[in-house]
Amino acid sequence: MKNILLFGSGRSTSSLIKYLLDRTEKNHFKLHIADQSIESIQQKIEHNPNAFATALDIHNDHHRKELIKNADVVISMLPAFLHPIIAADCLELNKHLVTASYISKELKAIDAEVKAKGLIFMNECGLDPGIDHMSAMKVLDEIRSKGGNPVHFESFCGGLVAPESDNNVWNYKFSWNPRNVVVAGQGGAAKFLQQGTYKYIPYQRVFKRTEFLEVDGFGRFEAYANRDSLSYREVYGLQNAHTIYRGTMRRVGYSRAWNMLVQLGVTDDTYTIEDSENMTYREFINSFLYYHPTDSVEVKFRLTLNIEQDDTVWDKFLELDFFSDTKKVGLKNATPAQIMEKILSEKWALQPEDKDMIVMYHKFGYTMPNVDETLQIDATMVCLGEDSLHTGMAKTVGLPVGIIALKILNGEIKTPGVQMPIIKEVYEPVLKELETFGIVFNEREVPYTGGM
Repeated sequence: MKNILLFGSGRSTSSLIKYLLDRTEKNHFKLHIADQSIESIQQKIEHNPNAFATALDIHNDHHRKELIKNADVVISMLPAFLHPIIAADCLELNKHLVTASYISKELKAIDAEVKAKGLIFMNECGLDPGIDHMSAMKVLDEIRSKGGNPVHFESFCGGLVAPESDNNVWNYKFSWNPRNVVVAGQGGAAKFLQQGTYKYIPYQRVFKRTEFLEVDGFGRFEAYANRDSLSYREVYGLQNAHTIYRGTMRRVGYSRAWNMLVQLGVTDDTYTIEDSENMTYREFINSFLYYHPTDSVEVKFRLTLNIEQDDTVWDKFLELDFFSDTKKVGLKNATPAQIMEKILSEKWALQPEDKDMIVMYHKFGYTMPNVDETLQIDATMVCLGEDSLHTGMAKTVGLPVGIIALKILNGEIKTPGVQMPIIKEVYEPVLKELETFGIVFNEREVPYTGGM
Protein backbone atom coordinates (compact mmCIF):
# COMPACT_ATOMS: atom_id res chain seq x y z
CA MET A 1 0.00 0.00 0.00
CA LYS A 2 1.02 3.62 -0.51
CA ASN A 3 1.74 5.93 2.39
CA ILE A 4 0.99 9.55 3.23
CA LEU A 5 3.13 11.03 5.99
CA LEU A 6 1.79 13.99 7.95
CA PHE A 7 4.09 16.08 10.11
CA GLY A 8 2.11 17.95 12.78
CA SER A 9 -1.28 17.38 14.40
CA GLY A 10 -2.17 20.82 15.73
CA ARG A 11 -5.46 22.67 15.82
CA SER A 12 -5.72 23.06 12.03
CA THR A 13 -5.39 19.33 11.27
CA SER A 14 -8.64 17.81 12.61
CA SER A 15 -10.50 18.04 9.29
CA LEU A 16 -7.39 17.11 7.29
CA ILE A 17 -6.85 13.92 9.29
CA LYS A 18 -10.52 12.92 9.14
CA TYR A 19 -10.64 13.53 5.39
CA LEU A 20 -7.63 11.29 4.75
CA LEU A 21 -8.72 8.56 7.17
CA ASP A 22 -12.14 8.36 5.52
CA ARG A 23 -10.38 7.56 2.22
CA THR A 24 -7.63 5.14 3.20
CA GLU A 25 -9.55 2.00 2.21
CA LYS A 26 -10.89 3.23 -1.13
CA ASN A 27 -7.55 4.76 -2.19
CA HIS A 28 -5.34 1.99 -0.74
CA PHE A 29 -3.01 4.02 1.44
CA LYS A 30 -2.01 4.31 5.06
CA LEU A 31 -1.65 7.53 7.01
CA HIS A 32 1.36 8.00 9.26
CA ILE A 33 1.26 11.02 11.58
CA ALA A 34 4.34 12.31 13.39
CA ASP A 35 4.32 14.99 16.08
CA GLN A 36 6.10 15.77 19.32
CA SER A 37 2.86 14.97 21.16
CA ILE A 38 1.61 11.48 20.41
CA GLU A 39 -1.47 12.12 22.58
CA SER A 40 -2.73 14.82 20.21
CA ILE A 41 -2.46 12.36 17.31
CA GLN A 42 -4.24 9.52 19.09
CA GLN A 43 -7.20 11.75 19.89
CA LYS A 44 -7.70 12.37 16.19
CA ILE A 45 -7.08 8.90 14.68
CA GLU A 46 -9.45 7.02 17.06
CA HIS A 47 -7.91 3.55 16.62
CA ASN A 48 -8.23 3.58 12.82
CA PRO A 49 -6.33 0.48 11.56
CA ASN A 50 -4.86 2.44 8.65
CA ALA A 51 -3.43 5.20 10.83
CA PHE A 52 -0.15 5.20 12.74
CA ALA A 53 1.13 7.67 15.33
CA THR A 54 4.76 8.44 16.00
CA ALA A 55 6.34 10.75 18.56
CA LEU A 56 9.06 12.72 16.79
CA ASP A 57 11.73 15.23 17.59
CA ILE A 58 11.81 17.05 14.26
CA HIS A 59 15.53 17.73 14.70
CA ASN A 60 16.31 14.00 14.91
CA ASP A 61 17.65 13.70 11.36
CA HIS A 62 17.80 9.92 11.25
CA HIS A 63 14.26 9.32 12.51
CA ARG A 64 12.81 12.07 10.34
CA LYS A 65 14.45 10.76 7.18
CA GLU A 66 13.39 7.18 7.92
CA LEU A 67 9.77 8.31 8.08
CA ILE A 68 10.06 10.28 4.83
CA LYS A 69 11.82 7.40 3.08
CA ASN A 70 8.76 5.20 3.62
CA ALA A 71 6.25 7.79 2.36
CA ASP A 72 4.92 8.55 -1.11
CA VAL A 73 3.56 12.00 -0.27
CA VAL A 74 4.64 14.14 2.69
CA ILE A 75 2.40 16.79 4.24
CA SER A 76 3.97 19.34 6.58
CA MET A 77 1.65 21.20 8.93
CA LEU A 78 4.58 22.25 11.08
CA PRO A 79 5.53 25.91 11.62
CA ALA A 80 6.70 27.43 8.35
CA PHE A 81 10.31 27.89 9.46
CA LEU A 82 10.68 24.09 9.59
CA HIS A 83 9.50 23.48 6.02
CA PRO A 84 12.96 23.91 4.43
CA ILE A 85 14.23 21.00 6.56
CA ILE A 86 11.39 18.76 5.36
CA ALA A 87 11.74 20.00 1.78
CA ALA A 88 15.47 19.19 1.68
CA ASP A 89 14.75 15.62 2.82
CA CYS A 90 11.92 15.21 0.30
CA LEU A 91 14.20 16.40 -2.49
CA GLU A 92 16.98 14.05 -1.42
CA LEU A 93 14.61 11.07 -1.05
CA ASN A 94 12.42 11.84 -4.12
CA LYS A 95 9.12 12.46 -2.29
CA HIS A 96 6.28 14.83 -3.10
CA LEU A 97 5.53 17.57 -0.55
CA VAL A 98 2.40 19.53 0.39
CA THR A 99 2.24 22.50 2.81
CA ALA A 100 -0.28 25.21 3.66
CA SER A 101 2.42 27.85 4.12
CA TYR A 102 3.78 30.62 1.90
CA ILE A 103 6.58 29.64 -0.47
CA SER A 104 9.82 30.61 1.25
CA LYS A 105 13.02 31.82 -0.37
CA GLU A 106 14.59 28.47 0.47
CA LEU A 107 11.91 26.57 -1.43
CA LYS A 108 12.03 28.92 -4.42
CA ALA A 109 15.77 28.27 -4.63
CA ILE A 110 15.29 24.52 -5.23
CA ASP A 111 12.53 24.79 -7.84
CA ALA A 112 14.79 23.70 -10.72
CA GLU A 113 15.99 20.62 -8.80
CA VAL A 114 12.42 19.71 -7.86
CA LYS A 115 11.31 19.94 -11.50
CA ALA A 116 14.33 17.95 -12.67
CA LYS A 117 13.28 15.10 -10.41
CA GLY A 118 9.64 15.31 -11.49
CA LEU A 119 8.50 16.12 -7.97
CA ILE A 120 5.56 18.23 -6.86
CA PHE A 121 6.15 20.61 -3.95
CA MET A 122 2.71 22.20 -3.55
CA ASN A 123 2.51 25.12 -1.11
CA GLU A 124 -0.03 27.78 -0.13
CA CYS A 125 -2.94 25.35 -0.35
CA GLY A 126 -4.78 25.96 2.91
CA LEU A 127 -7.25 28.83 3.39
CA ASP A 128 -5.33 32.07 3.00
CA PRO A 129 -3.04 31.34 1.29
CA GLY A 130 -4.82 28.57 -0.58
CA ILE A 131 -8.55 28.73 -1.21
CA ASP A 132 -8.10 32.44 -1.89
CA HIS A 133 -5.69 31.63 -4.75
CA MET A 134 -7.87 28.92 -6.23
CA SER A 135 -11.14 30.83 -6.09
CA ALA A 136 -9.53 34.00 -7.46
CA MET A 137 -7.78 32.25 -10.34
CA LYS A 138 -11.00 30.47 -11.32
CA VAL A 139 -12.82 33.78 -11.83
CA LEU A 140 -9.82 35.54 -13.41
CA ASP A 141 -9.35 32.71 -15.90
CA GLU A 142 -13.08 32.77 -16.74
CA ILE A 143 -12.94 36.54 -17.33
CA ARG A 144 -9.95 36.12 -19.65
CA SER A 145 -11.57 33.22 -21.49
CA LYS A 146 -14.40 35.61 -22.45
CA GLY A 147 -11.90 38.16 -23.75
CA GLY A 148 -12.04 40.29 -20.63
CA ASN A 149 -9.19 42.26 -19.06
CA PRO A 150 -9.05 42.28 -15.23
CA VAL A 151 -8.25 45.81 -14.01
CA HIS A 152 -9.38 45.75 -10.40
CA PHE A 153 -8.84 43.04 -7.77
CA GLU A 154 -9.65 43.09 -4.08
CA SER A 155 -9.53 40.05 -1.82
CA PHE A 156 -10.48 39.78 1.85
CA CYS A 157 -10.48 36.95 4.37
CA GLY A 158 -11.27 36.68 8.05
CA GLY A 159 -11.32 33.97 10.70
CA LEU A 160 -14.05 35.15 13.06
CA VAL A 161 -16.61 33.87 15.55
CA ALA A 162 -19.99 32.63 14.30
CA PRO A 163 -22.99 34.86 15.12
CA GLU A 164 -24.49 32.32 17.57
CA SER A 165 -21.21 32.22 19.56
CA ASP A 166 -20.49 35.96 19.35
CA ASN A 167 -20.82 36.97 22.99
CA ASN A 168 -18.00 39.43 23.67
CA VAL A 169 -17.85 43.13 22.86
CA TRP A 170 -14.88 42.66 20.49
CA ASN A 171 -16.99 40.30 18.35
CA TYR A 172 -13.89 38.15 18.02
CA LYS A 173 -12.44 34.83 19.25
CA PHE A 174 -9.30 32.92 18.31
CA SER A 175 -9.70 30.13 15.77
CA TRP A 176 -6.02 30.09 14.79
CA ASN A 177 -2.61 31.07 16.17
CA PRO A 178 -3.18 33.93 18.69
CA ARG A 179 0.33 35.24 18.22
CA ASN A 180 -0.33 35.95 14.54
CA VAL A 181 -3.32 38.06 15.52
CA VAL A 182 -1.35 40.09 18.06
CA VAL A 183 1.55 40.88 15.71
CA ALA A 184 -0.60 41.32 12.58
CA GLY A 185 0.64 44.12 10.36
CA GLN A 186 4.10 44.36 11.92
CA GLY A 187 7.38 44.02 10.06
CA GLY A 188 6.86 46.59 7.33
CA ALA A 189 4.36 48.92 5.73
CA ALA A 190 1.22 47.63 4.10
CA LYS A 191 1.47 48.28 0.38
CA PHE A 192 -1.12 48.07 -2.37
CA LEU A 193 -2.20 49.65 -5.63
CA GLN A 194 -5.23 51.94 -5.71
CA GLN A 195 -6.52 53.42 -8.97
CA GLY A 196 -3.02 53.35 -10.45
CA THR A 197 -1.27 54.86 -7.41
CA TYR A 198 1.01 52.94 -5.06
CA LYS A 199 -0.08 53.26 -1.45
CA TYR A 200 1.95 52.58 1.68
CA ILE A 201 0.55 52.43 5.21
CA PRO A 202 2.98 52.18 8.14
CA TYR A 203 2.06 49.81 10.94
CA GLN A 204 0.92 52.55 13.30
CA ARG A 205 -1.79 53.59 10.79
CA VAL A 206 -2.88 50.25 9.32
CA PHE A 207 -5.88 49.84 11.63
CA LYS A 208 -7.07 53.41 11.03
CA ARG A 209 -7.71 52.79 7.31
CA THR A 210 -10.46 50.28 6.80
CA GLU A 211 -12.94 49.34 4.11
CA PHE A 212 -16.51 48.24 4.84
CA LEU A 213 -18.05 45.11 3.31
CA GLU A 214 -21.54 43.58 3.37
CA VAL A 215 -22.02 39.81 3.19
CA ASP A 216 -25.59 38.64 2.56
CA GLY A 217 -27.03 37.00 5.64
CA PHE A 218 -24.06 37.87 7.85
CA GLY A 219 -24.08 41.65 8.02
CA ARG A 220 -21.35 44.24 7.94
CA PHE A 221 -17.61 43.80 8.25
CA GLU A 222 -14.52 45.98 8.07
CA ALA A 223 -11.15 45.13 6.52
CA TYR A 224 -7.65 46.43 7.04
CA ALA A 225 -4.79 46.09 4.55
CA ASN A 226 -2.48 43.08 4.54
CA ARG A 227 1.23 43.79 4.60
CA ASP A 228 1.96 43.12 0.90
CA SER A 229 -0.90 43.10 -1.59
CA LEU A 230 1.40 43.27 -4.60
CA SER A 231 3.27 39.98 -4.23
CA TYR A 232 0.70 38.16 -6.37
CA ARG A 233 0.44 40.72 -9.16
CA GLU A 234 2.47 38.63 -11.60
CA VAL A 235 1.27 35.30 -10.19
CA TYR A 236 -2.34 36.28 -10.90
CA GLY A 237 -1.46 37.97 -14.18
CA LEU A 238 -2.58 41.40 -12.95
CA GLN A 239 0.25 43.49 -14.39
CA ASN A 240 -2.31 45.75 -16.11
CA ALA A 241 -4.59 46.16 -13.09
CA HIS A 242 -4.91 49.63 -11.56
CA THR A 243 -6.14 48.34 -8.17
CA ILE A 244 -4.77 45.39 -6.19
CA TYR A 245 -5.69 45.14 -2.52
CA ARG A 246 -5.73 42.26 -0.06
CA GLY A 247 -7.13 42.67 3.43
CA THR A 248 -8.17 40.99 6.67
CA MET A 249 -11.81 41.06 7.78
CA ARG A 250 -13.13 41.84 11.25
CA ARG A 251 -16.46 42.96 12.65
CA VAL A 252 -17.01 46.71 12.61
CA GLY A 253 -15.37 48.46 15.57
CA TYR A 254 -12.55 45.97 16.12
CA SER A 255 -9.93 47.93 14.17
CA ARG A 256 -10.55 51.20 15.98
CA ALA A 257 -10.06 49.56 19.36
CA TRP A 258 -7.06 47.54 18.19
CA ASN A 259 -5.48 50.69 16.81
CA MET A 260 -5.58 52.16 20.31
CA LEU A 261 -3.57 49.19 21.58
CA VAL A 262 -1.06 49.73 18.78
CA GLN A 263 -0.74 53.43 19.68
CA LEU A 264 -0.30 52.54 23.33
CA GLY A 265 2.54 50.17 22.42
CA VAL A 266 1.25 46.94 23.99
CA THR A 267 1.55 44.95 20.74
CA ASP A 268 5.29 45.61 20.38
CA ASP A 269 7.39 42.45 20.09
CA THR A 270 10.87 43.98 19.87
CA TYR A 271 11.88 44.19 23.55
CA THR A 272 11.25 42.46 26.87
CA ILE A 273 9.78 43.93 30.05
CA GLU A 274 11.67 43.84 33.33
CA ASP A 275 10.16 41.67 36.08
CA SER A 276 7.24 40.87 33.81
CA GLU A 277 6.37 37.62 35.61
CA ASN A 278 5.47 39.51 38.79
CA MET A 279 3.44 42.25 37.14
CA THR A 280 -0.32 42.51 37.51
CA TYR A 281 -2.31 43.34 34.37
CA ARG A 282 -2.88 46.80 35.86
CA GLU A 283 0.86 47.33 36.33
CA PHE A 284 1.51 46.16 32.77
CA ILE A 285 -0.90 48.72 31.33
CA ASN A 286 0.35 51.43 33.67
CA SER A 287 3.92 50.92 32.45
CA PHE A 288 2.88 52.48 29.11
CA LEU A 289 1.20 55.52 30.67
CA TYR A 290 2.53 58.83 31.98
CA TYR A 291 3.26 59.33 35.67
CA HIS A 292 0.81 61.26 37.81
CA PRO A 293 0.67 61.31 41.62
CA THR A 294 -3.12 61.09 41.84
CA ASP A 295 -4.66 60.10 38.49
CA SER A 296 -5.82 56.49 38.38
CA VAL A 297 -4.64 54.07 35.69
CA GLU A 298 -8.12 54.21 34.17
CA VAL A 299 -8.06 58.01 33.93
CA LYS A 300 -4.57 58.03 32.43
CA PHE A 301 -5.59 55.35 29.92
CA ARG A 302 -8.62 57.38 28.82
CA LEU A 303 -6.67 60.62 28.54
CA THR A 304 -3.77 59.02 26.64
CA LEU A 305 -6.09 57.47 24.05
CA ASN A 306 -8.69 60.28 24.00
CA ILE A 307 -11.53 58.01 25.08
CA GLU A 308 -14.62 60.06 25.99
CA GLN A 309 -16.78 59.16 28.98
CA ASP A 310 -19.63 57.80 26.81
CA ASP A 311 -17.42 56.04 24.24
CA THR A 312 -18.43 52.37 23.96
CA VAL A 313 -14.84 51.42 23.05
CA TRP A 314 -14.10 51.65 26.78
CA ASP A 315 -16.16 48.49 27.32
CA LYS A 316 -13.74 46.54 25.15
CA PHE A 317 -10.81 47.31 27.43
CA LEU A 318 -12.79 46.64 30.60
CA GLU A 319 -13.74 43.23 29.22
CA LEU A 320 -10.04 42.32 28.89
CA ASP A 321 -9.43 42.91 32.63
CA PHE A 322 -6.71 45.43 31.80
CA PHE A 323 -7.10 47.11 35.15
CA SER A 324 -7.06 44.04 37.38
CA ASP A 325 -4.70 44.34 40.33
CA THR A 326 -4.94 40.61 41.12
CA LYS A 327 -4.30 38.88 37.77
CA LYS A 328 -0.59 38.29 37.19
CA VAL A 329 1.26 38.23 33.86
CA GLY A 330 3.29 35.22 34.98
CA LEU A 331 5.62 35.29 31.96
CA LYS A 332 9.34 35.84 32.53
CA ASN A 333 11.21 38.30 30.27
CA ALA A 334 8.12 38.68 28.09
CA THR A 335 7.62 41.16 25.28
CA PRO A 336 4.50 43.35 25.34
CA ALA A 337 3.08 41.26 22.48
CA GLN A 338 3.59 38.03 24.43
CA ILE A 339 1.81 39.49 27.44
CA MET A 340 -1.06 40.64 25.22
CA GLU A 341 -1.27 37.16 23.72
CA LYS A 342 -1.71 35.70 27.21
CA ILE A 343 -4.35 38.24 28.20
CA LEU A 344 -6.32 37.79 24.99
CA SER A 345 -6.06 34.00 25.02
CA GLU A 346 -7.93 33.99 28.34
CA LYS A 347 -10.75 36.11 26.96
CA TRP A 348 -10.95 35.13 23.31
CA ALA A 349 -10.65 31.35 23.49
CA LEU A 350 -13.34 29.32 21.75
CA GLN A 351 -15.37 27.49 24.38
CA PRO A 352 -16.10 23.78 23.70
CA GLU A 353 -19.46 24.40 22.00
CA ASP A 354 -18.46 27.65 20.28
CA LYS A 355 -18.50 27.86 16.51
CA ASP A 356 -16.11 29.92 14.42
CA MET A 357 -16.75 31.45 11.01
CA ILE A 358 -14.57 31.89 7.94
CA VAL A 359 -15.51 34.69 5.55
CA MET A 360 -13.88 35.35 2.18
CA TYR A 361 -14.79 38.13 -0.27
CA HIS A 362 -13.32 38.82 -3.72
CA LYS A 363 -14.06 41.78 -5.99
CA PHE A 364 -13.11 41.57 -9.68
CA GLY A 365 -13.36 44.63 -11.92
CA TYR A 366 -12.82 44.01 -15.63
CA THR A 367 -13.30 45.49 -19.06
CA MET A 368 -14.65 43.80 -22.20
CA PRO A 369 -14.12 44.65 -25.88
CA ASN A 370 -16.86 46.91 -27.22
CA VAL A 371 -18.29 47.53 -23.74
CA ASP A 372 -17.92 51.09 -22.46
CA GLU A 373 -18.36 50.48 -18.74
CA THR A 374 -16.22 48.50 -16.30
CA LEU A 375 -17.94 45.34 -15.10
CA GLN A 376 -17.65 43.69 -11.70
CA ILE A 377 -18.04 40.23 -10.18
CA ASP A 378 -18.24 39.73 -6.42
CA ALA A 379 -17.57 36.28 -4.96
CA THR A 380 -18.26 35.46 -1.31
CA MET A 381 -17.81 32.35 0.83
CA VAL A 382 -18.86 31.71 4.41
CA CYS A 383 -17.95 28.53 6.29
CA LEU A 384 -19.17 27.81 9.82
CA GLY A 385 -17.46 25.47 12.24
CA GLU A 386 -19.19 22.77 14.26
CA ASP A 387 -17.50 23.31 17.63
CA SER A 388 -14.12 24.34 19.08
CA LEU A 389 -12.39 21.20 17.72
CA HIS A 390 -14.07 20.85 14.34
CA THR A 391 -13.66 24.48 13.37
CA GLY A 392 -14.31 26.25 10.11
CA MET A 393 -10.63 27.22 10.23
CA ALA A 394 -9.54 23.57 10.45
CA LYS A 395 -11.97 22.70 7.66
CA THR A 396 -10.87 25.40 5.24
CA VAL A 397 -7.16 24.96 5.98
CA GLY A 398 -7.09 21.17 6.17
CA LEU A 399 -9.48 20.00 3.46
CA PRO A 400 -7.71 21.55 0.46
CA VAL A 401 -4.38 20.23 1.78
CA GLY A 402 -5.85 16.72 2.04
CA ILE A 403 -7.55 16.87 -1.34
CA ILE A 404 -4.36 17.99 -3.08
CA ALA A 405 -2.20 15.41 -1.28
CA LEU A 406 -4.55 12.61 -2.33
CA LYS A 407 -4.71 13.80 -5.93
CA ILE A 408 -0.90 13.88 -6.06
CA LEU A 409 -0.81 10.37 -4.58
CA ASN A 410 -3.25 9.14 -7.25
CA GLY A 411 -1.42 10.86 -10.11
CA GLU A 412 -4.24 13.32 -10.87
CA ILE A 413 -1.97 16.33 -10.32
CA LYS A 414 1.14 15.94 -12.45
CA THR A 415 2.82 19.30 -13.08
CA PRO A 416 6.16 19.28 -11.21
CA GLY A 417 7.92 22.09 -9.37
CA VAL A 418 7.70 24.31 -6.31
CA GLN A 419 4.29 25.89 -6.81
CA MET A 420 0.96 27.11 -5.46
CA PRO A 421 -2.49 25.90 -6.62
CA ILE A 422 -3.14 28.45 -9.34
CA ILE A 423 -3.33 26.25 -12.46
CA LYS A 424 -6.60 24.77 -13.66
CA GLU A 425 -5.31 21.21 -13.26
CA VAL A 426 -5.25 21.86 -9.51
CA TYR A 427 -7.86 24.47 -8.62
CA GLU A 428 -10.75 23.14 -10.71
CA PRO A 429 -11.08 19.67 -9.10
CA VAL A 430 -10.19 20.97 -5.64
CA LEU A 431 -12.86 23.69 -5.66
CA LYS A 432 -15.38 21.19 -7.01
CA GLU A 433 -14.69 18.77 -4.18
CA LEU A 434 -14.70 21.54 -1.57
CA GLU A 435 -18.27 22.33 -2.61
CA THR A 436 -19.32 18.87 -1.39
CA PHE A 437 -18.19 20.00 2.07
CA GLY A 438 -20.19 23.23 1.93
CA ILE A 439 -17.28 25.47 0.98
CA VAL A 440 -19.04 27.26 -1.84
CA PHE A 441 -18.41 30.62 -3.50
CA ASN A 442 -21.45 32.66 -4.50
CA GLU A 443 -20.58 34.73 -7.55
CA ARG A 444 -22.71 37.59 -8.82
CA GLU A 445 -22.48 40.43 -11.30
CA VAL A 446 -22.80 43.81 -9.56
CA PRO A 447 -22.36 47.43 -10.65
CA TYR A 448 -18.71 48.47 -10.61
CA THR A 449 -17.91 50.22 -7.34
CA GLY A 450 -14.65 51.77 -8.54
CA GLY A 451 -12.54 51.15 -5.50
CA MET A 452 -12.01 51.68 -1.85
